[in-house]
Amino acid sequence: MIRPEVAEGFKRWGEVIAAGVVVAFGAWLIWLGGLILMPLGLVAVALGLGWALIGWRRLRFARETNAPGLVEIDEGRISYFAASRARAIAGPGSNVSALGMGGELPLRELAEIRLLTLQGQQYWRLRSLSGEALLIPLDAAGADALYDAFASLPGIDMGKISSALDQKTAAQSLWTRKQVSRLT
Repeated sequence: MIRPEVAEGFKRWGEVIAAGVVVAFGAWLIWLGGLILMPLGLVAVALGLGWALIGWRRLRFARETNAPGLVEIDEGRISYFAASRARAIAGPGSNVSALGMGGELPLRELAEIRLLTLQGQQYWRLRSLSGEALLIPLDAAGADALYDAFASLPGIDMGKISSALDQKTAAQSLWTRKQVSRLT
């Protein structure tokens, strides 16, 4: 029987561990040598290293759930279901405590991704082409699924986004959709 904290560690690091196994298998094939096994081993090592990099970046998105609400990605839509009585973030100089609300935003209408630090907590600020904004706490349940949603956006630098998670600056613009003229 495995201790719960060890099982949780394997669950959290599972993708990186699996990638390491692929790299080790590729290295073993290279060690065996030959005209067929050596190139196969090189391919396995390259794939394993790429997978490990993606797993490491995805691991940085996974956080302990400390914020209210739930994030869901379904059919190209990012949905944030806020807790029914969660407090909204008051504006500068405001002492009003309004109730927080969730929302949804289709990925095809996403115009900007910002990382904000408000009242000591980090939030994704997703702005649509029409100017609507959706604030999602980094540590909301299911927020780690945003990695795969963001990775599908054109011209995004996932390394920049992953490294920004460790910085505690007030606001960082991480991605902006290039303006496309539309014929209507």
